[in-house]
Amino acid sequence: MLTVNTTRPAGPAGRISKVETLQLGTSWRDFGYVRIHTDQGLTGVGEITHPYRVDETCRLTEAMGHRHLLGADPFDVEELWLRMYQGDFLRGGDVGGVVVSGVDQALHDLMGKALGVPVYRLTGGATRDRVRVYANGWYTGERELAEFAAKAKETVAKGFTALKFDPFGAGLHELERAELRRSLALVAAVREAVGPEVDLFVEGHARFAMATARRLVHELAPYDIGWFEEPLPWTHIERYAELRQIAAFPISGGEHFHNRYEYKQLFASDAVDIVQPDLSMAGGFTELRKIAAQADAHGMLVAPHNSNSPLCTTASVHAALGITNLKILETFDGLLEPYVFDAVRGALPITDGHIGLPTAPGLGIELVDEVFAEHPPTHRFWNMFADGWEKRNRT
Repeated sequence: MLTVNTTRPAGPAGRISKVETLQLGTSWRDFGYVRIHTDQGLTGVGEITHPYRVDETCRLTEAMGHRHLLGADPFDVEELWLRMYQGDFLRGGDVGGVVVSGVDQALHDLMGKALGVPVYRLTGGATRDRVRVYANGWYTGERELAEFAAKAKETVAKGFTALKFDPFGAGLHELERAELRRSLALVAAVREAVGPEVDLFVEGHARFAMATARRLVHELAPYDIGWFEEPLPWTHIERYAELRQIAAFPISGGEHFHNRYEYKQLFASDAVDIVQPDLSMAGGFTELRKIAAQADAHGMLVAPHNSNSPLCTTASVHAALGITNLKILETFDGLLEPYVFDAVRGALPITDGHIGLPTAPGLGIELVDEVFAEHPPTHRFWNMFADGWEKRNRT
């Protein structure tokens, strides 16, 4: 099982003959992708974006491709997932998790193309006609009340019925008194601007000490938020349940975990109400379905994290269609330059805050090499704990 099996007959996609990676630079971050070829002339694509370590994910993808994928049948997804995880001695962690996730996406893309069906037909089919999405990244700019309010109105006018934002600025563990007042005023301004019918999700970015998180849970209660995301560091996961007991709204999290094994403590401690696995970090389609099933067994909803490119958005829609306990899907697509959509041709559009059923075989996306050549990686970095991080390199 942990070596390439060439004795079984290959499926309709043939055998894997080449694994390559590509990087696309933007003003926000670099996006990474894997493209897997077979000897039948098919190609499958997946996203291997890491916020800061795309070079590393690309190098590891190519190395793992040579070790575990060449000559394999892409339909053997469970075996290939285990081969990469166990055979490469991955023990959790972000770089390896991203690589396995992106490869798994590409394998499903290959299977869908070989069979002539969209990927969601291979991962449980559709339990809904469209997927509701929320906007993130819309507030990029100055942390001023009027600007947040105006941008929130603009985003809702585009058809979104849900917004997520981090009002807290820079800092770790605590907020100074003036910063606390300013952060809560931003939430109040956004709520007033969009009215009571729009869902607001507040992001904590896993950076507050328990005392600060406890106070924020009380201070945010008047604004009828849909969830408070990652109020505590995951090094303090055992305290999440304690925070849930006093919160008048759901607590969400989970984007930092990269497979079912890392999720074990989250489920065992009933840490959250809403689980947020990322298709490009949590193990791809193969693992996301298992995590969603575990969440269902614990009475938790699933709201997939997605701070990646439109490829991951599209792939996440395929996954979300079959999740029975789905709440909503994240998207940063509105933050991106138009050429990003040219580079990942075929990405699904957002209409009135929803994404409809895919129809093309596989993921329906092709990577356009010419666009990648025009926009090489920038190796930009933005420090979330420094003043001005919310501008995301857009000054």
